[in-house]
Amino acid sequence: MNVMFLCLENVCRSPLAEGVLKKMYSENGIKGIVESAGFESFNINDCPDERAAKVAALHKIDITSKRAKLFSEEDFDRFDHIYVMDLKSMQDVKDFARGEHDLNKVDYLMNLIEPGKDLSIADPYEKGFDECEKVFELIEKACKAITQKAILD
Repeated sequence: MNVMFLCLENVCRSPLAEGVLKKMYSENGIKGIVESAGFESFNINDCPDERAAKVAALHKIDITSKRAKLFSEEDFDRFDHIYVMDLKSMQDVKDFARGEHDLNKVDYLMNLIEPGKDLSIADPYEKGFDECEKVFELIEKACKAITQKAILD
């Protein structure tokens, strides 16, 4: 199962999600492409936010080699599921959709934890370490659900 995570800048939430799910896939012998991207071009090729990298490292996940990149229309062809972190990312990804088939691949990441509520995961950028850790915990919970689904498929 190929999965993409999206957030605004691709430097905090989505790189964390990418790192978490890659680790879970590896630990469970699951094959699939896991990537993340964003919508803002001013961070292209930037490293993940240092707080996000630090939180990941505390959980034995290295995201320091990740570089921010932009979402593209072609990503709909490469990924089975595309998870967004917030309303803005949902609106942005819908602008790229070529039709219902593309839209059916998109959902809020939080819907894996609280189905149908379309909740956002707050952006911890420019916030403290504790906020970043809370975001990590939500992402980890959602990634466990993705992993379980991949195991059953």
